[in-house]
Amino acid sequence: MQNSDREKKGYNRFIKKVCNTETVYGLIDSDDGFATSQSMSYEYDDGEPVGIICFWSEKALAASCISDEWRDYTVTEVPLALFLENWCIGMDNDELLVGTDFDHELYGFEAEPLDLILDIAAELKLQGKTVTLKKFNGIDDLEKQVHELVESFEEQEVL
Repeated sequence: MQNSDREKKGYNRFIKKVCNTETVYGLIDSDDGFATSQSMSYEYDDGEPVGIICFWSEKALAASCISDEWRDYTVTEVPLALFLENWCIGMDNDELLVGTDFDHELYGFEAEPLDLILDIAAELKLQGKTVTLKKFNGIDDLEKQVHELVESFEEQEVL
């Protein structure tokens, strides 16, 4: 990913914060769903910008982005386990990126969802924390399956 050092530091803060609180925040609108953006750096094969769903590590950061096209949105909490199991896996399946801690100018880190899962899993282990997952037998099982998925993608790219 082509993110700056400043964005990478922000990404690392995002990971530490969501592991501490076990919560991520999104912006939601009853008509449009979760707040989305478009990548400034990445395109699909057809030249269209890759879609991004934005999430924040703090309620106040999310709330600071409620303006302009997101003026009708409200902040919503997403438990970390749900974020990992449903959101990140779903975004990967839909070929979307995760926008982490975007600012009011929609500037932030663009992460591959599976990479984010692995980074959060590593931080949870570092902090000695566990999260209760419904679809996986713990964070180790999730991490193992994501690693296998990433390796299979890499093998397909080589072929």
